[in-house]
Order: sequence, then C-alpha cells, then structure tokens
Amino acid sequence: MIFGTVTLRLLGAALAVSFAGSALAAAPVSDLDQIKRGEYLAHLGDCVACHTAPGGKPLAGGLEMKTPFGIIHSTNITPDVTDGIGAYTFEDFDRAMRRGVARDGHNLYPAMPYPSFAKIAPDDMHYLYAYLMHGVAPVAEPNKPNDMKFPFNVRLGLAGWNMVFLDDKPYHYDHSHTPQWNRGAYIVQGLGHCGSCHTPRGIGFQEKAMSDAGEDGRYFLAGADVEHWRAVNLRNIWTGPEIARFLKTGENDRGTAYGGMAEVVHYSSQHFTPGDLAAIGEYIHSLSPNPDEAPSRHAVSVGVAQTDRDLYATRGGLGYVQFCATCHQTDGKGASRFFPPLAGNTSIQARDPGSLIHVMLTGSAAPLTASAPHQFTMPSYAVLSDQELAEIATFVRTHWGNQGNPVTAGQIHQMRAAIDLKAVHPPKFNTPRYADMLNSPNAAQLIAGMRLMRDTKRLLPANVGDGLNCDSCHINGGTVALASPYVGVAAQFPSYNPRAGRVIDFKDRVNGCMVRSMSGKPLDKDSREMNAMVAYMTWMTDGYQMKQKIPGRGVGKISHSIVPNVANGKLVYDNSCAVCHGANGEGIKRADGSYLFPPLWGNDSYNIGAGIAKTYTAAGFAKNAMPLSHTFTFPVGQTGLTDQQAVDVGEYFSHMPRPDFPAKVNDWPNGGKPADSRY
Repeated sequence: MIFGTVTLRLLGAALAVSFAGSALAAAPVSDLDQIKRGEYLAHLGDCVACHTAPGGKPLAGGLEMKTPFGIIHSTNITPDVTDGIGAYTFEDFDRAMRRGVARDGHNLYPAMPYPSFAKIAPDDMHYLYAYLMHGVAPVAEPNKPNDMKFPFNVRLGLAGWNMVFLDDKPYHYDHSHTPQWNRGAYIVQGLGHCGSCHTPRGIGFQEKAMSDAGEDGRYFLAGADVEHWRAVNLRNIWTGPEIARFLKTGENDRGTAYGGMAEVVHYSSQHFTPGDLAAIGEYIHSLSPNPDEAPSRHAVSVGVAQTDRDLYATRGGLGYVQFCATCHQTDGKGASRFFPPLAGNTSIQARDPGSLIHVMLTGSAAPLTASAPHQFTMPSYAVLSDQELAEIATFVRTHWGNQGNPVTAGQIHQMRAAIDLKAVHPPKFNTPRYADMLNSPNAAQLIAGMRLMRDTKRLLPANVGDGLNCDSCHINGGTVALASPYVGVAAQFPSYNPRAGRVIDFKDRVNGCMVRSMSGKPLDKDSREMNAMVAYMTWMTDGYQMKQKIPGRGVGKISHSIVPNVANGKLVYDNSCAVCHGANGEGIKRADGSYLFPPLWGNDSYNIGAGIAKTYTAAGFAKNAMPLSHTFTFPVGQTGLTDQQAVDVGEYFSHMPRPDFPAKVNDWPNGGKPADSRY
C-alpha cells in the first residue's frame, strides 16, 4: 500500500554544478542558461507543490497549510510586482530564502523552510532568482491572509526564534566523503528540505537537527508526525539504488509513494538526473540507523506457511483476502508497476501505524510518471468498521515476516476523528464479510468454496480449460455490486433458463459457467468441490427470496439503443484496458505463468457461448466493474466509463477471436435469442 507518508516535499533539488574545494562552484553561464538552471532547481525543489493552490495557477500561492498554531497560506512567488515577488531585488530574495525576512521586513513563518534553504550555494540562489523573475509568467493573485492563534500571530517573536535556531550559512563541503556523497547531502539538507517533514521537532517547533553532524545529528531524518501522517525514519532505510528507483518511479520492492509523496514524485523527483538520484541514495543510505526506530531493512518471506493458514482462519486474514488481495495478492507481494507490496514494506512496519491507517481511511493515488503513465488508485475503506480495519491492519503488519505491532480499533477511531472524514454512508449493496464465515458451523466448507471461486484455474485444473477464474467476472469473490455478485442468486433457483430451454437448478447454472466462461468441463454435481461452491454462494443469499429484487445484481443495464463505435472502442481499450489486459488482449502473467490480469480474447479467454461474449453484457460489465483501481469507488476503485464508451469497448473486445462453443447448436431451443449474441 505504500511507502511514503507525507514524506511531503522529500528531497528537493539539484542542478548541474560541481563541487570544488569548500565551495559549490559553477562555470560562467549565459542569462538563458541561468534561467534554465533555475527552472531545474525550482522544478526539482517542488516549489510548485507548496506555492500552488488546488485548481490555482502555478506558483500563485494560496495553498492552505494547517499547523499546530493555526492556518498559513503559501504566497504568490510569480514576478507580479503587486501581488508576487516582482519588486524583489536579488538581495531581498536572498534574505527571504536564507533568513526568512520578506522585502518589507516582516518575518516569515518557518513553515517556509528557510533554515534548509540557507544551505543553498550562492550561484544556485542566483539561478533560482533568475528563473522566478524571467522564466515564470506573472500572476495577479492577492495573497490570502493567515489565521494564526495568539501569540503566534505576532511576528516579532520570529526574530528571536531566528536568533536561537537559525544557521544561515551555506552548505559546507565535507572532505571526508566523496563528491557524490556531498552532492546528496547538499540536496537533502538544502533546497530539498527533507528534514522539514522527516526530522522531529523540538519545543520551539524547530527541527531537532539540520544535518547528520554533531550530537543531535541522530535526530536528522529520524521520522516525524506531519498532519496525521507519519513521515518515516529515512536513516539507512534502503539501499542507494532502491532510494533512486523510488524517487524516479514512485515505487520499489518495499513500497510505493502515496499521499503528498505521490505529488513529489509526479512533479519533482521523477525528473532528477541519474547522477542526482545516485547522490541522494548514497547520502541517505550512509546515515547510521536510528536506534529509536530502526526499520526492518530486509524484504522478508518467512512465516509463509503460517500466513497461508491465517489468511483463511482469522478475521484479519479473511478481511485482507476480501478487500486487499485482489490488488496486493494473497502473498502480499503486490504487482510491480501496478500495486505495491505489503510484505517487507517499510511504511507498513513503521512503529507508528498512522500512515497505514490514514491511507485505509482516505485512499491513495499512485504518482503519474514516465514509467507509469496510468494512475492506479486505492479507494477509501472508511465504510468498514474500526474493528474490521484494525483486524486487517494488524494482519498485514504481523504476517509475511512483517514486524509491526498490532493495531487497535481505538487507534482507527482516533485517526478517523482527527482527519475529519466527511460523513461515510454505507453503500446500498450489502457487502457480505468473509470474516463472518468463521461464525458458521460449516465454516471450513464455506471458506473452501470461496477459495475455489477465487482460484478456480489452479484448484480445478481438470475442469478449467482457459486461463480464467470465477473471480475474473465475479469480482472479489462475488461481493461487488454490478460485478456479477453472488448475493441472493442461489435463492433464484430452480428457475427457467431461456438459453437451456428448461428449468435448471443452481448446480446446472454453475456448470454452465464451467463449460462456457471457463471453456472447460462440468463438475460432478455431487462432488465436494461443487457442494463447497454452492454452500459458499448459498451463504451469501443474505435473506433474499425467489424473485425478490436484489440491489446490485448482475452487471447493470445498458441501453441497446446505443450504437457501438468499434473504432472508438479500440481507443477506449488502448487507453483504459490495455495497461492490465495487454495490447492484444493477452492478459498479464505472473512469474509462475498464472494470470495476474486475465486475457480478454484468444485461446485462454472465454468462448463465444459465455454470457459476457454479448456486446451489451460486456458493456454493462465494463461500465460497472472495470477498470479496477482507476477511481476511489469502494471497494476496488472500479468504474469510470460512460455508457457510450462501455458499449464501444464491449463491442470491440467481445467480438475479438475466441474459442468456439460447439454445443451452441442446442441454445435457445424455444426462441428468445438475444440480438447481440455471437451466434
């Protein structure tokens, strides 16, 4: 689920200057070169993140920042003379950046990290000034007033704060380390202002250390609380290459950026030069582990057998299977480029589980990067109870070798109140809870049935002829509304089936899927497997009776009056579906050859006799159940297409080449064949 925390404006800037002696020297440059270098500094320093309000113009300020002492709004730093910094001389700018004093003499709040910016080399400060004055369009946007509590609204006290806590000297080159190490230290300690979030604060709200030097250096980047997130301990957190990969792509084998850090990767760190990324990685990796909160540094796979047992024998495990495993997988390893690993995840195991809880309640979106142009999201699970979330959080923190402490319902409740969530309204569709199967006398049979539905290809290889599982169409074990849920369906049988031309029972219906959607063989109707699957789906009847309307049943209705546009369907597929199902509908496989995402056509997909082979059925499924993890819709971030897009893409992929169904000659013997049938 995530590394980050609001690692917020982690690691800031870089530019192509070299270290020489005790200074950071640069060769003479032209005015245009200065502006370009300054743009690089501002861009990689993520200035836009703090100085741009949601929906506002870049660098025009207005972003609201909540502090323990009140609300501060970021300022307009465009070169507008009236509202921005257009009247600033370089000396004015340098003083504001190094000492936190504005042009008119008033002191800035240290929410503007001038104690870090003080380390910026003189030439770099000139480049940054050149860019802001000549490379940015002026915006006439008045600054918003702050709302600070007394006595913090009296700025005179900030002068005393500076006297006690501010060191305004530029970075000093450390000859005991390599040039690359110094480069990383310069970026991290200076314009990058990593310590603003990752270093704990003292009694004066000052960072306890501005570098790793001296007696207090052990506090530098040792982790801190930031607006109900936990900015994790960065000290010796990962190897240098792991840090570089994370900053470039937003992920590595032990986490993914989320929250504010996703913004940093998107707007800032993905653009770092390889040399800067390596330098930052070398420096951070060199920091000695903090004994107060040393992270688990090894990706672990111990306790796998126990984890497998607990997945299906504990409430937390079953909650994880239902609400998390579709993306993060039952082994907790996630899927590179798609879903982050939980096993060995640094943030998951942090001593303070605040960030994990925060993401579970509010959701998260992965950063958009050059290597990952599709944004995957994790929806909010705030509709789950405090106890349910605590059980799931505890499971992921204590399995696959993870070494976190259990999470309590009280901690969930406290965070829920602190982040002031909007009113959470449970969905109309009643989502059955896997964990409740443990209360049934035939719990073992129910869980076995659930597992057969989710992992059909592996557990029933003699009966499944393609690469699909029941879960391929019945999302999350048939518990998701309008994704062919099982809720109440068993109560509707025996019933007349037009395609069969006779009354069928529920086991006949299951076997219909086996030979059509699964392109396989029917199960023995008296077999242990069939009885387990039927028991599981019967358990989800949830009190519904024959012919009773069931909210969320099926895949939803799409008007047949919508005329498909196949050309547009291909565009929709390429933009929304191919990232998971492959450019040619081939699906995406795991290392063991099983499908992470199922094929939509070809020999390993469903045959022409399957229900979803029809255009408007396919459209309903695409509209209401796909694509996964593209929105914040509970429970799997599904949906996002319009009706027209759904019909277009439904026509496109349902009519692609797929296996024949020889028994099709027996279908609809009494008439009533749908107009969009493939045969």
